Amino acid sequence: MKRVVLIVMDSLGVGELPDANLYGDVGSHTLDNTYKACGGLKIDNLEKLGFGNIEGVKYLNKVKDNIGAYGKLAEKSKGKDTVTGHWEIGGVILDTPLNTYPDGFSKEIIDEFLKKVNKEGILGNCVASGTEIIERLGDEHVKTGFPIIYTSADSVFQIAAHEDVIPLDELYEMCRIAREMLVGENVVGRVIARPFVGENGKYKRTSNRRDYALDPFSKTMLEYLKENGKEVAAVGKIEDIYNKKGVTKAIHTKDNMDGIDVTLKYMDEIKEGLIFTNLVDFDMLYGHRNDPKGYGNAIEELDNRLKEIYNKMTEDDILMLTADHGCDPTTESTDHSREYIPLLVYGNKINPINIGTRESFTDISKTILEYFEIENDINGKSFLKNILK
Repeated sequence: MKRVVLIVMDSLGVGELPDANLYGDVGSHTLDNTYKACGGLKIDNLEKLGFGNIEGVKYLNKVKDNIGAYGKLAEKSKGKDTVTGHWEIGGVILDTPLNTYPDGFSKEIIDEFLKKVNKEGILGNCVASGTEIIERLGDEHVKTGFPIIYTSADSVFQIAAHEDVIPLDELYEMCRIAREMLVGENVVGRVIARPFVGENGKYKRTSNRRDYALDPFSKTMLEYLKENGKEVAAVGKIEDIYNKKGVTKAIHTKDNMDGIDVTLKYMDEIKEGLIFTNLVDFDMLYGHRNDPKGYGNAIEELDNRLKEIYNKMTEDDILMLTADHGCDPTTESTDHSREYIPLLVYGNKINPINIGTRESFTDISKTILEYFEIENDINGKSFLKNILK
């Protein structure tokens, strides 16, 4: 009975990709720059796996007696957003990036949206930080009842609303309507519900976020696993990113530590298959808010929980830690950064070697499917034979 626990440390990139200049991300290195800004990090367990041994990682301790295989992967898809990164991890490479809207959404899109949701107006319609825009427009939203629409460097259409002004069910329905609209020429990767609470200019987002994604453009690792009778347990926003395709169980989480708790819960329940976890706090709370101290603390919190995961692993279990893009909290930008992602692999059967620099995130899905002996058409290169003892 085989299991893989795949944890995405959302946005924890390990250095600029060769084409970072095309994305305005020269100099980005989420891990190193966070480490430096914090004056060091106490992450003994991650270092023991080989995190500091990854090529291009400067500041972490390099260990000779590492217990995990380690390396990094380049992104073959065009773009640097959540959907693109996760889809490539799952086996889908995007040749054309998903649309972004740096000047806001067109009048035609907004007019159609207003008609379909039966609203007289919206607020925002700009690129913004989710926390900043509710502070700036929250009072007006409460007064008018108009939803706040905003986007980012990602391919997203985000709707923020106070839970007492636009109830969650109504907000979610508005997002489903927007999702049906934003396809074809106007496609976006995700429509996101961003509910918040508070009053008088002091507002706080809640954990009732929901993501409405597209179906992946081709068959993913998740679908191959499900079709072959394996469990695919999605933790956090994984279910939303893959639009439920290939998912057999799912639990949304409120923060990183809840994500670890749910992962451990699934390790008690699931005997065979994939437990696929996204830890979003790195990106959402710290990367986008340019908070390196918070980012560093979140890395340390994860490090402190790793032994709990180890203790639940069986002889045939494999743990993989990776990311989906970068989001360097030390740069002027508050957007994602075009970076390599790390890969740490641990288990009783894992040879603690350097797997080097891989050409695509799809190598992860290719390797996992080979471990489960599932034939597939994913365009990637398995490194399973390299890492198994």
